[in-house]
Formats: sequence, C-alpha cells, structure tokens
Amino acid sequence: MEEKKETSFKEERIRKLTQLYYSRLDIQKAIFNFSKNREVVPRYFEGFGKRPDSLQYPSDVLEMVKKGATSFHCSEEIWRDPLAVATGMSEKDLNNLREGWDLLIDIDSKYLDYSKILAEQIIKLLEFHGVKNIGVKFSGNKGWHIIIPWKAFPKEVNGISTKDKFPEWPRIIAKYLSEKTKPLLIEEISKMTTQSKYVKDFESPKEVLPDLVLVSPRHLFRMPYSLHEKTALSSVVIDKNKIKEFQPNDADPLKTQIKSFIPDFKEEEAKELLIQALDWYRETNPEEETKTYDKQTKYKPIKLVNLLDSQFPPSIQKILKGMQDGRKRALFVLINFFRSIGVEKDELEKRISEWDKKNEVPLGDRYIKPQLIWSFRNKIVPPPNYDKDYYKGIGIIPTPEEMQYKNPVNYMVKKYFKKLNNK
Repeated sequence: MEEKKETSFKEERIRKLTQLYYSRLDIQKAIFNFSKNREVVPRYFEGFGKRPDSLQYPSDVLEMVKKGATSFHCSEEIWRDPLAVATGMSEKDLNNLREGWDLLIDIDSKYLDYSKILAEQIIKLLEFHGVKNIGVKFSGNKGWHIIIPWKAFPKEVNGISTKDKFPEWPRIIAKYLSEKTKPLLIEEISKMTTQSKYVKDFESPKEVLPDLVLVSPRHLFRMPYSLHEKTALSSVVIDKNKIKEFQPNDADPLKTQIKSFIPDFKEEEAKELLIQALDWYRETNPEEETKTYDKQTKYKPIKLVNLLDSQFPPSIQKILKGMQDGRKRALFVLINFFRSIGVEKDELEKRISEWDKKNEVPLGDRYIKPQLIWSFRNKIVPPPNYDKDYYKGIGIIPTPEEMQYKNPVNYMVKKYFKKLNNK
C-alpha cells in the first residue's frame, strides 16, 4: 500500500512538472534538433509509445506531453527515413535505411559518485586515442551518457562499411573501454570504501561497479533535456571537464540552460579508437575473427615477380599518377592490389609513399601508416570489383578491356600468365 502511494506521488509530481517544463520553447527546440533522422519514442508514465515515431516540428514535443508523455527517447542510429524502420526487417534492409550511428556510451550505476569515476576515466581514455570532442550529459538519475558523433568515425575500415556494423562495432568499443578502465576503476572505488556512505566493506567494489550498457539493434536512450520519471530531473548536458563537481541540483528542470549534446568534431577523429578496439577484440576473441571482419570470400594471394608499371591495369596506372579527389579510397585500392599480387611490405610502403607525393594534396604518413599497419594485421583481400561504383566515385573509369575481368588483380594475373605462356 505504501509503495502504491509513493508511486502515485511520483507520478503526480512528474505530471505537474512536464507541461510547465516542456512548454519552454528552448527545451522543445533542443529535443527537436537532436531528433533529426532519429527514431523518437515518447515514454508515458506507464510505458513507451508506439514505434517507429519521429518529430516533425518542435511543437510536437508539447503535443505529446499533453497526451501524457513524460520523457523522450531516441535511437543511436541515424536513419534516412526513421518512419520506414520496422520490427522484423532484414539486416540488408536496415543497412540500406541506416545512414550511420553515433557511439553512445551509457554508464549505469547504483551510485552517482562511482559513475562519475568511470565517466572521467573513459573520457581520459578517449582523449588518449585522439578523440577530443566529446559530448557528456547526465542520465537524469545516477549515470552518464557520453557521445561521439557518427562523422568522427571513418566511413569504412579495411573495405567494411562502418555504418553497416551496428550494433557490433559500438559494442566492441564499449567492451574495449570497459576492460581498459576496469583496473583503475576498482582501485579508485576501493579507495572510497573507507569514507563512502555507500560501501561498508572492501568486497563491495565488485558488487557496485558502474557498468556500460551494451547496445542492441534499434537501441533507445534518453534524449538530452528529457525529464527522468524517477527523479524529476533533467538529462542536462555538461562540460566534459566538470563531471566531478556536478550535483543532482544542477539538473533542476526549472534552472536548466541549453547546451548542444553533439560536440564539434573532426572527420575521422575516432578512427584510431575504432581500429584499436577492433584489434583488441580480434586478439581476445580469435574465434570471432572470420565472422566479425571478413566479408570477403577466401582469397589465395599469389606472387608476381619482375613487374613493370606498364603491366598494371589502366585503372591502377591512372591512380598511380596521383589523385585530386578520392585519395583515401584510392589508397585502399592500391594497398589491396599490391598485397594481392605479392608485393613485399617494404616495397609496398615505398610505392605508396611515392604515389602520395604525386597527389594534389598528399595524405601524409600520419594517415597512411595506420592504414598499412591495419592492412598487414588482416588477411589479404582483393581490391573492389570493376562492376562496383567504387572506381567511378574516385574519377577512375575502367576501360572496356578491364570490364571483361572481375577486378584489377584478375586482370593482372590473366595478362601476366598469358605473357609467360607466349614466351
């Protein structure tokens, strides 16, 4: 009976607050701006609304509140048309609809003090990996949401489209961050056990460690500036350097000031983070390697010797003259072409370096070296097939003769052995 009274009191309190809070135009605008190209689902006190749903105008926020909505949740995935997403869709159809995904690190904890420690450690680790632009918001209860925007990630890694690897790659990054921060997290929480009002013995840290919530397909999280039903606090955005001094009163909905949850970002800023996480996962889960990374069929590399540049396929020769646009994709073609025909590592690095100097704007060693390292850590795969739009996309049109072959390697091999047989 007491529990029912408490629930009724909480519900009455949040319902009184919602109309006043969500009637603020700046709150409506902040929620609407973040909702673009995302699936948005209102939560009513008794449960979530229908899916899929989206916001067409900022005023939709208040209209849903008038119908009983108390908070708003959205997808990490960015969709071409959120309303076209449906339960039971095939992976292929979802990939066709998905334009990308933000990395949302969801820290869950029994105690706010402990979740602060993990949030700070994760931010330091992200910064160590070169990710400087990081969005942080209070979950509304005792946790944190940390976001890295989609555009900070590379569009592909080793020929695999990043946007199609949801939720696999975000989960791998979350696991990587969790494992790398766990030793220091236990140490820091253990230091607090003699002082903390929450912990009474030294075994407790393992039981109360904050955790990262792993994402799943169409995973939802509380939107910035949405209220929390249990606390009636706002999911406010804060500066990444001010987590330690944050107090729940700072999330008082009547005092909320608006800041963007999506930070400024640099393109491919999170590339090193993604590659390091994938490498770590491959090393710790070798049985998953083929399933996780190899979308290509098995390919047996060969070794061609005494090659002249004039023997290379016309498309490769054009690329080797230097590129104005499409340098990164051209680099992918060259690396996989040369590896597939047996060019040794030192020779490959030399060829790539000479090619980069011919580009209108060189990519530079800082970009090229990680690409080479990543390639040599993975199995050899051939360059894209000629019938793909990949080459046209970088301004290289395969010749009619090339189109008779599957890809540059297939062209090269057939020509090479035909020449040998004619000798």
